[in-house]
Amino acid sequence: MNRRQKLSRISGALAVTAVLGLLAAPAAQSHGYIGGSNSQLIARAAMPGNTGLGAVQYEPQSIEGPKGFPAQGPADGTLASGGNTRFSELDQQSSTRWVKNQVTNRTVSVAWNYTALHATTKWEYYITKQGWNQNAPLSRSSLELIKTVPYDGSLPVQGQTHTFTIPADRTGYHVIYAVWVVDNTANAFYNVIDVNIQ
Repeated sequence: MNRRQKLSRISGALAVTAVLGLLAAPAAQSHGYIGGSNSQLIARAAMPGNTGLGAVQYEPQSIEGPKGFPAQGPADGTLASGGNTRFSELDQQSSTRWVKNQVTNRTVSVAWNYTALHATTKWEYYITKQGWNQNAPLSRSSLELIKTVPYDGSLPVQGQTHTFTIPADRTGYHVIYAVWVVDNTANAFYNVIDVNIQ
């Protein structure tokens, strides 16, 4: 076998190996997070200045868990991570742990930064109740629904904003909990947004 034939066989083997590696690789879990270019708020996982984030700092778009919140979905204490143990750092909760979005106008607009579009049922936005315990794990009982944005099962539009009003009795540190409900899978995407309301 001459040198050219050997190089050709090696190149072929490398190409086959590369293709097999791609076929064996798991599907990317990249989907979306609050913090699109039209968004006034940024999710905890993507907020500049937050440290100690673990793996989620490389993929803030991947906070996915079972849908059906609040009846189902992630367990209390794991709401911020979507119940995903890979992102458990997000579940740390205290009054000083996270950088806050400064909110001076009670009517805010948020936008998701989609890295993969999915057929959508709706988006829901919750906020912590007045008097919530800032130093306890985030739970359903500390949240109330403030906005539902229904959708028709089609793909969302990049840059589309959702506007909602923060209740008048909320001031200081609160958490907004955003849920993007996928239409054709059993999952949803969960984002925690830390805000300081003036």
